[in-house]
Amino acid sequence: MDKLAFENVSGKLFHITKKEIEQGIEASRKSTRKRMILPIHRSQPAPVQRMINFLQPGTYIRPHLHPRHGASETIIVISGSLRFYIFDEDGNVIQEFYLTNKTGENLLDMEPNVWHSFVVSEPDTIIYEFKMGPYDKELDKTFAKWSPEEGSSEVQEFLAELSQRTENR
Repeated sequence: MDKLAFENVSGKLFHITKKEIEQGIEASRKSTRKRMILPIHRSQPAPVQRMINFLQPGTYIRPHLHPRHGASETIIVISGSLRFYIFDEDGNVIQEFYLTNKTGENLLDMEPNVWHSFVVSEPDTIIYEFKMGPYDKELDKTFAKWSPEEGSSEVQEFLAELSQRTENR
């Protein structure tokens, strides 16, 4: 089974180094999931979850929402780019954002109960994500029933349809 994340960092101060960036990128390249998380919150029960996500094109972030009261989420693209999608309850794309560090249009913040996902556009994309904790697998996310499960044979077709939608704009 693929490693999903690095160990949480420790200490009162965290400063990312070039070595950690290189390790994160390399781990995401080697991962069958094409992504790796570096949790920078000091413990899993932390009330605010802060993560650096190293991402490769082809990774699949299954459409989901965060149902808990106060479960807002913020994404900042540090390097690279991605297409961020907001869906209605039936799976129709109702908004699309191109997030990249190259233009400064690199931040998206959303409130709870928003169906969302994204497609990575460039190799070695790095994002900073923060949201309400503590992480609880049963309460954190509700996956969209209209979306394929991670690892299923329908994932590539789903990603291709999102990419085609973007190309046809």
